[in-house]
Amino acid sequence: MNAIEPKRFQTWITPKRKLLDFNLKELWRYRDLILLFVRRTFVAQYKQTILGPAWAVIQPLFTTVIFTIVFGNLAGLAPEGVPTFVFYMSGSVLWNYFSGCLTGTSTTFTANAAILGKVYFPRLVMPISTVISNMISFAIQFCFFLFFFTYYLIAGDSIHPNGLVLLTPLLLLHLALLSLGVGIIISALTTKYRDLVMMISFGVQLWMYATPIAYDMAIIPEKYLFTYMANPVTPIVNMFRYAYLGVGQPYWEHYGLSIIVTLCILILGVILFNRVEKTFMDTV
Repeated sequence: MNAIEPKRFQTWITPKRKLLDFNLKELWRYRDLILLFVRRTFVAQYKQTILGPAWAVIQPLFTTVIFTIVFGNLAGLAPEGVPTFVFYMSGSVLWNYFSGCLTGTSTTFTANAAILGKVYFPRLVMPISTVISNMISFAIQFCFFLFFFTYYLIAGDSIHPNGLVLLTPLLLLHLALLSLGVGIIISALTTKYRDLVMMISFGVQLWMYATPIAYDMAIIPEKYLFTYMANPVTPIVNMFRYAYLGVGQPYWEHYGLSIIVTLCILILGVILFNRVEKTFMDTV
C-alpha cells in the first residue's frame, strides 16, 4: 500500500497593500486560535476571584438597583406602567456587553504587544476573540434578565413582548460589530496617542448618559429626536426594550441608519487597524 502523504500547509506572509484587507478565509483558518483566546480572556477575567463568573450577575444587578432607586424612584425618569427594575435591567445588560467589548478591544495592541511581536497570526483575531468572550458574560446576564422578565410577565405587570424578540441575535450582532469597530479604531490610535487610554473609561461613561440606559426616551423633545437617535447605540437599546417590554416605538428608519453607521465605523476601523499593524511594533 502506498503511504498516505501528509497534508502540507503553506502560509505566505506579505505586506498588506490594500486599505481594506479583511480576509475572512484566513480568519476562519485561525478559528481554533480565536477559541483559545476566548478561553484565555474569560478565564483571566475571573481568575483569583472568590465569586468567579458570579460577578457577571452581580454587576448588572447592583447597577440596576442603583438606577432603579436614583433615576427611577427619586428622579422619576423611568416610563410609567412598566416595572422599573426590569426596565433598567434591559438597558444595563446591553450596555455592559457594549462597554466590555469596547474597552477590551481598545487595548488590543498595547495589552498584547509581547505576543504580537513574536509570532504571526491575523491581528484581528484578538479583538474578535474579545467580542466573543464577552458574549459568555452577556449570556449569563441575559438569562438573569429573562428570569425577572418572566417573573413580572407571570405576575401580570404591564409588559407587552412582541414578535420582535426574534431579532435578539441580530441586535446582539449589531452591538458586537459596533463595539468592534469603535474599539479597533481606538486601539489603532492608542499606539501613538497614549492619552486616549486615560480617556476610554471617561468617554464610555459619557456615552452611556447619551444613550437611554438610565432614562426613558420619552423625555427627549421631538425637535432633538433625530440628533439624539444619531447615536448608533440608541436605536439598538430602543428596539430591544420595545421588543421585550413594549416601551415606545421601534423607529425603523433610525435603526436602519444605525446599521449604516455601524458598517461605516467597522470599515474605517479595519482600514486603520491594517495600516497601524504594519508599524505598531515601532511605536508600542
